[in-house]
Amino acid sequence: MNLGQFFEMLMVLCFGVSWPFSVAKSYRSRTAKGKSLFFISLIWIGYVCGVAGKIITRNITYVFVFYVINLLMVSCDIALYFRNRRLDKERIEA
Repeated sequence: MNLGQFFEMLMVLCFGVSWPFSVAKSYRSRTAKGKSLFFISLIWIGYVCGVAGKIITRNITYVFVFYVINLLMVSCDIALYFRNRRLDKERIEA
């Protein structure tokens, strides 16, 4: 195991540890209030770039899995943002 890959994995893991909590909170709260689509989208783009960088450089190691997991979690949070925004709109119209 390469020490650089180990620290990269720790960095991605530390960033990724919060996403399951964010997704769960988004699901339970049923509101988009307090969420920034712009911010979440920038994070999503960052993970897409990380995945693309790994693929382009053919440096696909175990760290790649953490990038993909984080990308999927952020994608879930984005989907929940749109669901919650729709629910917010329905509450206002009711």
